[in-house]
Amino acid sequence: MRKIERALISLTDKAGIEGFAQELESLGVEILSTGGTAKKMRESGITVKDVSEFTGFPEMLDGRVKTLHPKVHGGILAQKTNPDHLAQMEEHGLQPIDLIAVNLYAFDKTTADPDCTLANAIENIDIGGPTMLRAAAKNFQDVTVIVDPADYPQVLAEMKESGNTTLKTRFRLAAKVFALTSRYDTAISAWLDKVDVDSNEHFK
Repeated sequence: MRKIERALISLTDKAGIEGFAQELESLGVEILSTGGTAKKMRESGITVKDVSEFTGFPEMLDGRVKTLHPKVHGGILAQKTNPDHLAQMEEHGLQPIDLIAVNLYAFDKTTADPDCTLANAIENIDIGGPTMLRAAAKNFQDVTVIVDPADYPQVLAEMKESGNTTLKTRFRLAAKVFALTSRYDTAISAWLDKVDVDSNEHFK
């Protein structure tokens, strides 16, 4: 199993990220990030590469498109022991991403406000986050995926021991991803079911 060499971190809940990122950096891990997460880590003196620099493509559409790029998803989904995948990665200039730490736009918190508009709710439906999480969880054999800061200590302990996490840990973390994205989509569906789109001027 290859060592974790590159991580992508993009968080709404940034609790504990400085300490986690500092530990990753001390282990020689390159850190990719976006927006406010990158800013927070840089303020703590952590070296961060913007995802836009990694992909060669800018964030656009008011931040709706940041991580939806083949260099991100190819790096996550490639099977690192598959010779065909490795050849395609080399052909297309893809680099592996070994660890994903992502949590999602706070849809429940946004829509809990009685004055929340449909337009505001829509903008708090995360697209890139669930896509990265599902990709990383699908490829748990090669990628460590974290949605809960409570898992930072175990991930770091295993990395310090062997350079990577155990298959058992990666599988457990992958299962947490699908539980989270299921709850997330259920919350969106339940809230939208109560909305009369015709009464929302923004969408007329």
